[in-house]
Amino acid sequence: MAAKRATKATRTTKGTGGFHVKEDAVPYRPGGKAAASNPGAKATNPPRETPDSRGPSPALRSLPSLPPPPPDGFIPPHGGYEHLLAYQKALVVFDATVYFCDRFLDRRDRTRDQRIQAARSGKQNILEGSEASGTYKEAEIKLTGVAKASQKELLEDYRDFMRNHGIEEWEADHPYALRLRKFNRTPGANYQTFKKGIEHPDPAICANVIAGLIKVTCYLLDRQLRRLERDFLNQGGLRERMTRARLAARARQAPPGWPKGPK
Repeated sequence: MAAKRATKATRTTKGTGGFHVKEDAVPYRPGGKAAASNPGAKATNPPRETPDSRGPSPALRSLPSLPPPPPDGFIPPHGGYEHLLAYQKALVVFDATVYFCDRFLDRRDRTRDQRIQAARSGKQNILEGSEASGTYKEAEIKLTGVAKASQKELLEDYRDFMRNHGIEEWEADHPYALRLRKFNRTPGANYQTFKKGIEHPDPAICANVIAGLIKVTCYLLDRQLRRLERDFLNQGGLRERMTRARLAARARQAPPGWPKGPK
């Protein structure tokens, strides 16, 4: 019986043309010869090759040998808008305007959204101009000017509110205006610094405090524009910096004794 079972492992059949073909009686199983010889064994696939197992590509292996970037770049440091005093004050003005509109203006009032948009524009354009200053000096100057114009528009809205409600605008020598000026000199002043005045029960104090903050913001933006003007006259724009950087790079690459060219 054992011999008979052993003979069933293979069988011979008569193929086309009278040739005898020996067929394997054991069905094909994934896993190769081990699986064929041992039907009870589990099929195992070879480990899949991943990019990490192959190591870095030839292009990446050559990166450490690349020369470092030139020391004389043409894109100056830019950004850092959150450290600008004008932005810090504009942020307080925006938050104060949102509070003021929610408290004193009806939601159906069209000027409500216009005030908030003007306050937002006065803040966001400072941010955008600061980020664009590295490659587009003209955009920085224009956007800073737009921020100042938005603050001026917002100031006029608060003056309209005070005039329509019979509220007197504080003069520069008003005791409350002098006190507000003192708070503006506080290092790192934020919304909490002016919260008592912004959220005061009296709308006259609330409107005058915010108007005073807008005046300070406009003053700071005006100084920032003057500084940008001086920097442009002294250092030029991006094209001039690119030309200077390229000439400096060519001078470093030139062989000894080679004429340096115009400076």
